[in-house]
Amino acid sequence: MRKSFRSPRDVRFAFFGTPHVAVIVLDELARAGFMPSLIITRPDTAQGRGKVVTAPPVALWATKHGIPISQPIHMTNGFIYEAIAEEWDVFVVAAYGKILPQALLDIPAHGTLNVHPSLLPHLRGPSPIRSAILNDERDVGVTIIQLDAEMDHGPIVEQEIVDMPEWPPRARELEDTLAHEGGKLLAHALLPWVREEIAAQEQDHTQATYCKPIKKEDGLIDLSDDPYQNLLKIRAFEGWPGTYTFFERNGQKIRVQIIDAHLHNDALVINIVRPEGKRDMPYVDFLRSGASPLSSSF
Repeated sequence: MRKSFRSPRDVRFAFFGTPHVAVIVLDELARAGFMPSLIITRPDTAQGRGKVVTAPPVALWATKHGIPISQPIHMTNGFIYEAIAEEWDVFVVAAYGKILPQALLDIPAHGTLNVHPSLLPHLRGPSPIRSAILNDERDVGVTIIQLDAEMDHGPIVEQEIVDMPEWPPRARELEDTLAHEGGKLLAHALLPWVREEIAAQEQDHTQATYCKPIKKEDGLIDLSDDPYQNLLKIRAFEGWPGTYTFFERNGQKIRVQIIDAHLHNDALVINIVRPEGKRDMPYVDFLRSGASPLSSSF
């Protein structure tokens, strides 16, 4: 007998996600009346200098809302068999942090949907938000796809362009904005999807572009480079990996993080820096200490 989906409460789904952006998606789903029956997230990790074991943001959200949690280290056959034992209408994935095996994606009656923060097939890969800023790609948005075993490859269920009032945005700002819009778009699509009122459309794979994992050393900048390109890098790498350069002070080379900057008359104006081993401070105060910038090739 075909299941009837009269309201969001009728949709039985499991949610896969880990960081704060996944919490934003959960909040948007909950606001629309969709509450997961199970949340799957990454294991707790040791964080900070004190290596305090900390639960992922999504796990904290689940605990707050009284939803069962699973934190598998690996997607073993045992985990998959356990999931098969339940009847699921759909799975939802938002920034889980691992590629899920096809055997798991196929378990729900209506497959697995993913919230991706780019206009697929553009910017497939692990760093679409930071890459969009870094590459000055101003056409940003969100896509809901039906996941398959290949990365960001599945057919498109819904897609929406998102206008940013300021460009370039800071990475956290763009990340949060796209998470909110992605959550709303998913909430809008879920009932029609499980009712089979939406037909997913295959991506034009010939138009696919890709972004690479970002490494810590990618944050090195040369202050003599193009000011706008430096600003893009500072905004794109906000938080992690951060941008940094080297200064000389009292004959010593010191590593300095560039925390915030802006453009004025086409020149890069640095607002806040964090010298190695120190707290954030205004750049003008840092310069008063006798520091002067070095070329990144030093």
